[in-house]
Amino acid sequence: MKRIRIAACIIIVSALMFSCKKNDAPPATVPKVTTGLYVLSEGTFNGNNTTLTYYSFASSKATTDYFANSNGSGLGDTGNDILVYGGKIYIVVNVSSYVEVANANDAAKEIKKIDFKNGATPRQPRYVVGYKNKVLVSSYDGTVAVIDTTTLLIEKNILVGANPEQLAIIGDNLYVANSGGLGAVPDSTVSVVNLLTYAETKKITVGVNPVDLVTDADGNVYLSCLGDYNTIGPKLVKLNSVTGTVVKSADTAVGKMKFYNGLLYVTGGYLGSPYVRTLNPLDFSQTSPNFVTDGTTIITPYGINVDNASGDVYITDGKDYVSAGEVFCFDKTGKKKFSFSVDPGRNPNTVAFIKQ
Repeated sequence: MKRIRIAACIIIVSALMFSCKKNDAPPATVPKVTTGLYVLSEGTFNGNNTTLTYYSFASSKATTDYFANSNGSGLGDTGNDILVYGGKIYIVVNVSSYVEVANANDAAKEIKKIDFKNGATPRQPRYVVGYKNKVLVSSYDGTVAVIDTTTLLIEKNILVGANPEQLAIIGDNLYVANSGGLGAVPDSTVSVVNLLTYAETKKITVGVNPVDLVTDADGNVYLSCLGDYNTIGPKLVKLNSVTGTVVKSADTAVGKMKFYNGLLYVTGGYLGSPYVRTLNPLDFSQTSPNFVTDGTTIITPYGINVDNASGDVYITDGKDYVSAGEVFCFDKTGKKKFSFSVDPGRNPNTVAFIKQ
């Protein structure tokens, strides 16, 4: 009888332990849903007419000049990049030389304007990326600024190459495309910055005038190198971040790029195809001369972004660079889902997604 009681106790305790483990299991992570997006239109050079458009999926409505309407003032001259990170919007305004920080979920209300100057000299910020409660911003003066997302203060300016452009992160390393585009002789390197020490560890020679770059899940970096617009032509370059070596190079003109679902989606920029093409990242062979499959006409593909959650591809149309721009959303097969104007916006260049 005693043995039966002991066995019964063991069964009861085991059941209780199993029940506790089951109840204590962490709740399943609910994937965030894209509820809207921001579109940054850079405006015309020296036109002081950068604008922000907000598009709501709930209402299927675009609200243009959204920042100015919320704050009573515009965004300045030549908005170059935008990042939604930690509930804030970071808008890089190149010619006006500051980063505008606004609330991503409260009508883009301004939080702080961060000046990018070295004394009285404008640094001319270009691109932005987020990393572990920091925001990193490249500037034409050869630096990358580290901004703390709580204090919104610049903690450090990291020295890199000449006129740095696009940024990308692999692990704890930052890759910076050094264009040298403002100099008589373009640069041809990528800076590698250790984000644990905030110091450049090496420069890797890739191609003349690298501007745009993206990464894939295997640790490869793809670079659009524009050449010197004269005797040296454009190239697309593939860099292996593990070995630090160039593993592929092709003579093709690429403007903006996105890597998604095993393909490179690329615009032609000023020197290439008037369509958005898809390329095989292994050998750069063209898998489609035009991603758009339903006959939709895009006059000047100016920017490209992909919503990784849905696979929807957003292409911004700069038109003739002086007319109001337009944004197109396509499904993963290249069929148009919707489009909207960003008027009075000119030259829409970047789409940033709001996920909740």
